[in-house]
Amino acid sequence: MIDHRPLSALPGANLGWLKAHHHFPVDGRHDPAHMPVKSLYVWNDDQFAAGHGFPLHYHRDVEIITYVRTGVVTHEDTLGNSYEIRAGDVQVMSTGSGLRHSEFNRTKAPLKIFQIWISPNSLGAPPSYASRPFPGRERSNRLTVLASGLPEDASSEALPLRANARLLAGRLEAGGSMRYDVLDSHDLYLVPAVGAVLVNGVRAEEGDGVAVAKEAVLEFVALADTELVAVELV
Repeated sequence: MIDHRPLSALPGANLGWLKAHHHFPVDGRHDPAHMPVKSLYVWNDDQFAAGHGFPLHYHRDVEIITYVRTGVVTHEDTLGNSYEIRAGDVQVMSTGSGLRHSEFNRTKAPLKIFQIWISPNSLGAPPSYASRPFPGRERSNRLTVLASGLPEDASSEALPLRANARLLAGRLEAGGSMRYDVLDSHDLYLVPAVGAVLVNGVRAEEGDGVAVAKEAVLEFVALADTELVAVELV
């Protein structure tokens, strides 16, 4: 089953300095058209104006992935971390027993990120943080595992994720194609960060969501130069 969720139909918010689209409800309300996918329950498409961001705020027992699409985000937290995360970089924050963090665009250019929340597979663990860049050449014409909590990815360079899920990303040149085999009982949610792609014949434009269930194989055909971001869930 391929469930296409166009960007234009997603709920969102406009705070002036923040423009957001929400792939899943962020206020706990029931929305049959935008239901969570297994343990994935937040996927926000956020754009921060220059010089703006979220001050220190609290999280507990959630795996937070930040995928930077364009610009630079400055992250600070109560673990003593202070980093700049740039376009193409990925951050995983396991909030565990609780921490406070802030996210700011301290540059003069717009910042665009995906922020993804996944329920952890255990509660109350000590909080942790990790980030790293993933050069583009490693993602050409295939989906690369960027973060994972699945046993089969334990020996890879993927960032640790305390969830029964993995984060994938890949790039396709216009006209290019690739295949991804989906293991039994695995579901996916994917979004083109850039470009447009056919997913088993269903067209998805930049920012659209595609929920995938009970599909053994995914065939991707790029209609333009495309960057894909996906979460695969057990």
